[in-house]
Amino acid sequence: MKSARILVFPLLAIIAGCATLPDFRPDTDAEPPPASDNSAVVALLDSAHRDAATGRFDSAAASLERALRIEPRNASLWHELARVRLEQNQATQAIQLATKSNTLAGDNIRLRAENWRVIGQARAQTGDHRGAEAAFAKAEELAEQR
Repeated sequence: MKSARILVFPLLAIIAGCATLPDFRPDTDAEPPPASDNSAVVALLDSAHRDAATGRFDSAAASLERALRIEPRNASLWHELARVRLEQNQATQAIQLATKSNTLAGDNIRLRAENWRVIGQARAQTGDHRGAEAAFAKAEELAEQR
């Protein structure tokens, strides 16, 4: 047991010393279900995607928040807002939003795995490398269930 700790701690130090975060790439094996049947929500989500793609994260967040006022139990919208907050370097809020998405995601394993990836990146942003590794491991565990 002691020899295992001796091997683990240098490995963790190496991981913690890495300055880059893993790329956030959604799992594209399966097409996700539509975010909503509501045309207003779809339009707001499209607007948020366009804004985020051009670096206008405040505008993207505003569109997502409006969509959430229409559909507050939409797990995909909470996830999208978590991703925007992560891009805005608001890691704590990104974690809270991804966690909220997970509570609403039900049996949507793909979305839950993506939320754990966001949580992992947010934890890494805050310097919580052990927490980040645990979140990434949870994401992989969920991805393997599909």
